[in-house]
Amino acid sequence: MRDTFGRVADDLRISVTDRCNFRCVYCMPAAGMAWLARDEVLSFEEIVRLTRILVEECGVRTIRLTGGEPLVRKGIEQLTGMIAAIDPSLDIAMTTNGILLREKAQALRDAGLRRLNVSLDTLHSDRFRNLARRDALDRVLDGLAAAREAGFEPIKLNMVVMRGRNDDEILDFAKLARREGYQVRFIEFMPLDADGIWSQDDVVASRDIIEAIDREFPLEPLLNDRPAPATSFRFKDGAAGGVGVIPSVSDAFCRICNRIRLTAEGHLRTCLFSLQEHDLKVLLRGGASDLEIRDAVVRAVWQKEEGHKIGQADFVRPAKSMSQIGG
Repeated sequence: MRDTFGRVADDLRISVTDRCNFRCVYCMPAAGMAWLARDEVLSFEEIVRLTRILVEECGVRTIRLTGGEPLVRKGIEQLTGMIAAIDPSLDIAMTTNGILLREKAQALRDAGLRRLNVSLDTLHSDRFRNLARRDALDRVLDGLAAAREAGFEPIKLNMVVMRGRNDDEILDFAKLARREGYQVRFIEFMPLDADGIWSQDDVVASRDIIEAIDREFPLEPLLNDRPAPATSFRFKDGAAGGVGVIPSVSDAFCRICNRIRLTAEGHLRTCLFSLQEHDLKVLLRGGASDLEIRDAVVRAVWQKEEGHKIGQADFVRPAKSMSQIGG
């Protein structure tokens, strides 16, 4: 599937639920969100049908399961296995907050999940309570241990860097990567929080993050064989682990973006910052054929935006927050 800018969309992000057991400040308000009704959320069978069409008819090769928090969706292991059965060569990954990994990691691995990203924004318990609005750091760290025991390797950590809140921990996360072999991804703070607290002043530019780490632990870049949002580095001294940055604001990867997103209620989004969505659920539940659904997806991808326009005069913030989109 190509868009008008020549980009090929072969990476599908599937939000399996809008619900979450955290209330992270860059994503949700403290009181939470108004959740979708159960019958508004796609069933496993609907998710699998859409995924099969996108894999077999549209060339999707990479699947990432997201939320909300995907592990709160009952039976997520079964859904993972159903998707893996579509094509054993699919690269299936998940982004999770990690709190339920002790209970779920082995079953997910056995079901066919290949890769795991765990969101972790601080290594301090008090700060964790402030950022995630939950007292759960110990459970997340235990979840990481469970993921390693289940055979996930390497494990990626996603840290959203916010000036004045956790940017003083950048080197601590680099040390963690070296000690534990994690791949740490530092993500620039984006304007997708439900409370609207984002400002450009809160963004720590990726180049400054890498410069800070490189001064302490010299780095060398890694080449990606596929389009990827992260610029990745290894440690020159051969230490385990690595780091990367996702410059979503300061140097966005829009020009090579290969992603599309399926929301929990069955809408297709061609960008995190899309101002419109394409309703696939109405086709699914209205008796449309696989080819009709395929054609609808192809038309939507053809209309994919050139970029998100953050920092430009005509930038319009989407009405939905990160948890409602599927990050």
